[in-house]
Amino acid sequence: MDLSIQNIEYCKGVGTKRADILRKELGVKSALDMLYQFPYKYIDRSRFYYIHEIEDEDTYVQIIGHITEWHTVGAGAAQRLCATFTDGRHTVELVWFKGIKYLKLERNVKYLLFGKPSRFNHQYNFVHPELTPMSKVQPEMTKGLEPHYNTTEGMKRAGMNSKAIRTIVAQLIPHLRQQSLPDTLGMDIVERYHLMGLNEALINIHFPIDSTAMQRARERLKFEELFYIQMQILRQMKRREQNEGFTMPIVGKYFNTFYKTCLPFDLTNAQKRVVREIQADIKSGKQMNRLLQGDVGSGKTMVALLTALLAIDNGYQVCIMAPTEILANQHYDSICKMLSPLASSPKVALLTGSTTAKQRQPLHEQLLNGEINLLIGTHALIEDSVQFANLGLCIIDEQHRFGVAQRAKLWNKNSRPPHILVMTATPIPRTLAMTVYGDLQVSIIDELPPGRKPVQTLHYINTRRTSINQFIEQQIGLGRQVYVVYPLIKENEKMELQDLQNGYNQLCQTFPNYRISMVHGQMRAKDKDEQMRRFASGETQILVATTVIEVGVNVPNASVMIIENAERFGLSQLHQLRGRVGRGAEQSYCILLTNVEQSKDTRKRMDIMVATNDGFRIAEADLQLRGPGDLEGTQQSGLPFELHIASLSTDSQLLELARQAALDILDADPLLEEMHNRIYKQRLDYLRIAAGNWGEIS
Repeated sequence: MDLSIQNIEYCKGVGTKRADILRKELGVKSALDMLYQFPYKYIDRSRFYYIHEIEDEDTYVQIIGHITEWHTVGAGAAQRLCATFTDGRHTVELVWFKGIKYLKLERNVKYLLFGKPSRFNHQYNFVHPELTPMSKVQPEMTKGLEPHYNTTEGMKRAGMNSKAIRTIVAQLIPHLRQQSLPDTLGMDIVERYHLMGLNEALINIHFPIDSTAMQRARERLKFEELFYIQMQILRQMKRREQNEGFTMPIVGKYFNTFYKTCLPFDLTNAQKRVVREIQADIKSGKQMNRLLQGDVGSGKTMVALLTALLAIDNGYQVCIMAPTEILANQHYDSICKMLSPLASSPKVALLTGSTTAKQRQPLHEQLLNGEINLLIGTHALIEDSVQFANLGLCIIDEQHRFGVAQRAKLWNKNSRPPHILVMTATPIPRTLAMTVYGDLQVSIIDELPPGRKPVQTLHYINTRRTSINQFIEQQIGLGRQVYVVYPLIKENEKMELQDLQNGYNQLCQTFPNYRISMVHGQMRAKDKDEQMRRFASGETQILVATTVIEVGVNVPNASVMIIENAERFGLSQLHQLRGRVGRGAEQSYCILLTNVEQSKDTRKRMDIMVATNDGFRIAEADLQLRGPGDLEGTQQSGLPFELHIASLSTDSQLLELARQAALDILDADPLLEEMHNRIYKQRLDYLRIAAGNWGEIS
């Protein structure tokens, strides 16, 4: 049987119905696809426990013993079956809530109990454990590491659980032993990094002979996954390095005049370093593709403006694209204000969804004849009707908010791709940046402007409202403004909007003499913008909001950020919200409110927030705690292939080795034309087709 072409339908134990489910739910079409559905955990079935050895709720255990008594409790849907199980020394309670009528318990029968303990009323019990009479226990049930597989709701409804997957895979292993699959990595890499061969790895990932073999199999398959992701990213980077770009050697009147006479403050050393890096890029004759990372308030907008002036000095047009109208308007207002002292300044224009057809007509004409030097806007910039005379630079703010296809439209606004500067205020851990943005050069602004006071972060339980309200009153009395943020998660939209509304009503009752605004994502854009404008202008003292303000208007006078139900936010999101305050000269505060009952994870996250204002430390901690998931839109940003077994949060060392291995190959053979490298090209072609949604940016 050729596993790579063998239809999964014709594999033992599958059939038409199961094959349809596997195709639909997991994308499994062939026997080989099935072997690439890796277990997410293993349970050691070789070890037997006594009841007194149970120590936690995270470990599956198996115990040999018998039932001493059982009885039903409750009636109807609330009925449950309770039984007492003993290992001869101690007892533990077993509970079943479903399928009670099918359970046939017997006294004086030796059982194998298998399950995960849970704690109730300070005692361990087992809910819905497996009970198998010892006379029916098969040898493989108590031997070695048992693989467990993730299943979808659709699979569960069709009766396909982890055990069913395990059975199908077990039928394929003999075929894997009989044939030798061609390895997807060259022997030089396998030997250099002491990796398992592919066949051996696929066998031991599913049915390992021991824990060492399982770990080695996982390491091999993780390495392969990370290697090909890095290979694709680095190939893309090397292709981009060959792209000719507009040469911008001139440091002209706009840049020089602004730098010498209009800077509102001295640039930090980090800002100066980044400007030099960008200058080197745009002078080189190659297209710039650079990511600018900087914490909230680090001065990215100033760097963006200086870069724009360099491009304009060289006779090119510039566009800045922001994810929201509020942010686009803010950029427009702040840039116009900064440029206003210039005797003759570049022409700056604004284009958003709110720009009327009457306003658009002259704007389009001025863009085409080159009269407009700098266009600031939202998604409206990528419309086909927006054409430039000579677009030389695109700056994208909060770039994770834009998809690959959206960004690609900007690239095509000129016959030659413009220089690209993408910016984010979301600090990205190094391992994630190497993967998600591995095809971009990275600049980091890692210091704040002098005189900026760090935000003081405090963690309180939500019973301390009286003292918090007094603090709000004190701050407003000093002329400051306050944010109060509520979580809003789509699954519970109605309930949480009610929480937001209730919070707004309570604040109105508590502070009848203050003006209070409210914004959330369900409001019309026009109404939302009006409420934000009122807060920004100081017409209202308190803004009650959801996370729509995470990327929003700059209000230097706002000195207090109160985050309700802070336990429901990730660390990076809490840090982004905290960055809404601390923009003025006065001391600012962030108050994290949580429930009295807190999980270990919640306490850890709150402690980190209180301990540091460093966005990069927080991002690293967030990655460790939550894993990457779709962190800040990684799929949109360009992760070429889905991760099935490797983790960007825990496999950083392996990632670096895989990246170096890919780099060594591409440095010697960028097009993968040499005979011994064709294996990599073929595998990349296969993975790209399988991924289906990988789009290239340039």
